[in-house]
Amino acid sequence: MLSAVIDDYLKTIYHHTEWQTAPITPSQLAAELGLAPSTVTEMVRKLAAQDLVSHRPYGPVSLTDAGRLRAAAILRRHRLIETWLVREFAYAWDEVHDEAEVLEHTISDRLLDGIDERLGRPRFDPHGDAIPDENGDVIREPFVLLGAAHVGHTGRVLRVSDRDPALLRALQATGLDVGHGVTVTGRAVVRIDGSGSVELPSGAAEAVWLSA
Repeated sequence: MLSAVIDDYLKTIYHHTEWQTAPITPSQLAAELGLAPSTVTEMVRKLAAQDLVSHRPYGPVSLTDAGRLRAAAILRRHRLIETWLVREFAYAWDEVHDEAEVLEHTISDRLLDGIDERLGRPRFDPHGDAIPDENGDVIREPFVLLGAAHVGHTGRVLRVSDRDPALLRALQATGLDVGHGVTVTGRAVVRIDGSGSVELPSGAAEAVWLSA
């Protein structure tokens, strides 16, 4: 149980800076995990004592090399499982997160490697998040948040946040998905694969990333 808790902390810290550069603060970490700040403060101290994170009082929390490798390993499991559920079991992209949260702590390394091989060693999960390889390395191209893209910007959808399942379903209803080409015609208004302009649902501007 403690190992799973540690993994949840580390992958949350890791994920926070995948699509932006500002490090996570203890208060943000508490909000992400849905825990009391005092609980998070105590756990951060324990993680620092294990050389998994570095943290100064009132400062942000960052992963050490050991912490980053462990976080990448658990995210690799999580994202491969999500990809497996979508491809092999016809799960929708808004249904896989909770299942992967459970399975990531239970399947063996042998089964995980078998899943990876069967899927053709995918580099990205259904939401566009990079799947770390066995060494913790990822491939990620330059990106821009939809809300920060200028009118006329053309790019591919690289990633859609999986934080809000309802938003995922709403975006899917518009025809937007990872890999589709879009042209920005207004704030959260795009042409998808050359079609007419589509107004995306509320929250999309902060949840969709495009190739830069």
